[in-house]
Amino acid sequence: MTYHNNLHSFHIPVMGLAYTIDTPIRLAHLGISSVLSLGDDILIERVRKFYSSKFNLSFTPIEADEDDARARRITAYLDMVQDIVQKKFELHKNRLIESASYMNSFREMLPDCSKVKKELEKVWLKYEMSDLKAWLNEHLRPGKIDVNIMTKLDNVNYKGAEPLAAKFNDGHASLRGFAESKISSSVVLSAGMNPRLYSYFENLKDFYPDKEGQLNKKIILKVSDYRSALVQGKFLAKKGIWVSEYRMESGLNCGGHAFATQGKLMGPILEEFKRNKDELIASVFSLYKTALEEKGFTVGEQAPELHITAQGGVGTSEEHNFLLQNYELSSVGWGSPFLLVPEAVSIDETTRNLLSEAKEEDFYLSQASPLGVPFNNIKGSSRQVEMMKSNVKGKTGSPCTKKFLKLNTEFTDKPICTASTKYHNLKLAQMEKAGLSKQQYQKEHNELMEKECLCGGLSTPFFLENDMDTKIEGAGVTVCPGPNLAYFSGKISLKEMISHIYGRLNLIDTGLRPHMFIKELELYVNYLFKELDMYKSEPNNKKVKYLKNFQVNLLEGIDYYKSLFLKKESFLSQGINSLIEQLNNFENKLKTNHVLQKMSVLA
Repeated sequence: MTYHNNLHSFHIPVMGLAYTIDTPIRLAHLGISSVLSLGDDILIERVRKFYSSKFNLSFTPIEADEDDARARRITAYLDMVQDIVQKKFELHKNRLIESASYMNSFREMLPDCSKVKKELEKVWLKYEMSDLKAWLNEHLRPGKIDVNIMTKLDNVNYKGAEPLAAKFNDGHASLRGFAESKISSSVVLSAGMNPRLYSYFENLKDFYPDKEGQLNKKIILKVSDYRSALVQGKFLAKKGIWVSEYRMESGLNCGGHAFATQGKLMGPILEEFKRNKDELIASVFSLYKTALEEKGFTVGEQAPELHITAQGGVGTSEEHNFLLQNYELSSVGWGSPFLLVPEAVSIDETTRNLLSEAKEEDFYLSQASPLGVPFNNIKGSSRQVEMMKSNVKGKTGSPCTKKFLKLNTEFTDKPICTASTKYHNLKLAQMEKAGLSKQQYQKEHNELMEKECLCGGLSTPFFLENDMDTKIEGAGVTVCPGPNLAYFSGKISLKEMISHIYGRLNLIDTGLRPHMFIKELELYVNYLFKELDMYKSEPNNKKVKYLKNFQVNLLEGIDYYKSLFLKKESFLSQGINSLIEQLNNFENKLKTNHVLQKMSVLA
């Protein structure tokens, strides 16, 4: 199998704002691809200053009040990352030539099926130094320096009281900053379709093919189902913009924000992608070709490359290999487990220890995000401790110092953040006047107090790790791991984690950990039952169809898994009976739930 970046069959997805902000600098020279967030240009500028000093590079600050500061900061940072990665990559190749132990250590990191791994030992022994260098130059590439933009975070910016043009919106500026950088990689678009931001791609030349038909900048769509991929892919194709990769992520068995599907499970969704890939390519390419020809481009008869990848909840080499082989994926994302690998991510020791010691019951789906989307969380984070101390003193909410999540207009003309002190004061005053019952008041109060300043909490790990001040952000850390991290513990080295991914080392007790498909099903069933509890307390006929569809999709998913587990040789025979038993138990819960049974009569 040929993998996406030719060396590794895994990638490291974006995590928070700071956790993977410098992961390419740490790992790309080793051929490991990762994704950094473009959400916080204040963080980005400070990280650029830090690494400029560390690598003795010139640094000219870009002040926040300068014209187009956000885009320029992003371009400058990505250019610097590219320069550092290239420098480290050249040193890496030299060390491969000069040191047998370094060569062996690098080879041991590669998957056993890698062609490069099989050839490295031969060429190291066989070639002269000049020939070996030429071979390395031909066959090795750094990992991709991909970037992430949450498409919904596209706030309007102002100069004084006047709103600036749309191209200066947060999302637009982030995209332009990436487009004007010298790196050749992909932008990962997450959190759904933003038509205005998508239309802006038409203004950015690097997303169009060059004379050889190659794309210097590419698009990865992070999606939760096939239909969403098709709709978004066609929308962009009509503008002459190609999506090079569809990255399917589990709706609930993931880190960060959880965009729950209507009970559609990972396995059936990936099956749909596999079954319809050729149709997807054909239907999107037809629109793409027409649009480019109308713009004056010469287009060949063959569609550009298109990859399908997946992430969310994978935790064993068996699962990793099964996803690659059964669904014909180009790469599998491993996110949360890398939070225990200090070589790979920016993380402070306190937070890493919290994650290392956490059990299943410590991971939960919260309402901490100001976006109003469920947010994977862990009990006892330093940000939560900081908030509780403030609440005891009668201070609620956080100073809105970065302003990236200003989306609420409940009380104001200009959007504000629901985690801000301003919003808290306005909301509490409204609740006092509303004449709520004690129970309802407490419910709304608890929901309000749960909101965390993600702009601050998700950016502090880098500063704490490097002994920098956190005056703007506050000292507390927000961390948003997926529930899969419950089965990993300790401080893990990069070599150990990669060995675990490729099945050369086992870092977890697989007897305690459910299969990733079973865990996702459990999360979805629990999510549905919580929705049913809300429905019981506040009946809503409009929600009946949604909840019934949720149940139907889960039951169809269970049928799919039963068939899958029974026919696939990848699953150990001694584990199949247990998997089927667990599926039957979930099926029984769904079919015997009395609320759902009553809904069947109403639907």
